[in-house]
Amino acid sequence: MEILKLYLKPELLTEHKTNRLYQQWQTLLGSLGDKKISAKTAETINQEVEAINATSLRDKSLQNLLKVKQTFILTLLEKEEKLVPKNHYRNRWLALGLSAFGLPLGVFFGLLLGNMGLIGIGLPIGMGIGIAVGTSMDKKAETEGRQLEMEIKY
Repeated sequence: MEILKLYLKPELLTEHKTNRLYQQWQTLLGSLGDKKISAKTAETINQEVEAINATSLRDKSLQNLLKVKQTFILTLLEKEEKLVPKNHYRNRWLALGLSAFGLPLGVFFGLLLGNMGLIGIGLPIGMGIGIAVGTSMDKKAETEGRQLEMEIKY
């Protein structure tokens, strides 16, 4: 099943952020053309694209609509088709590394040395661990052909 194209009127794309989100959508839909996805997923994506094409929202409302629909589509693609954008795992594991590894390591060092001011030492360590794990998962997704040719930037 073919994925529909996103067509918004030029007068709706006056703000820089809206235009950038629109370009991200175009890249997302273009990169989906190269991947094999199920008919059910393609139908859901087409319904979301039709809803955006039919909108007359402007400015912030349009930006929010584009963000919400894009997040929904990316979550659907990750769950159903195992497709992820570039640096998806790196970004996810960066936050996870900070909270799951960095803070406990910082508390450990702070308690060990008797100075809780050293709690911040664990944060860069956790960030490094998270980036390393996420980058390796991104490389694995790329070699398996599960990576979309786009990066999400909000």
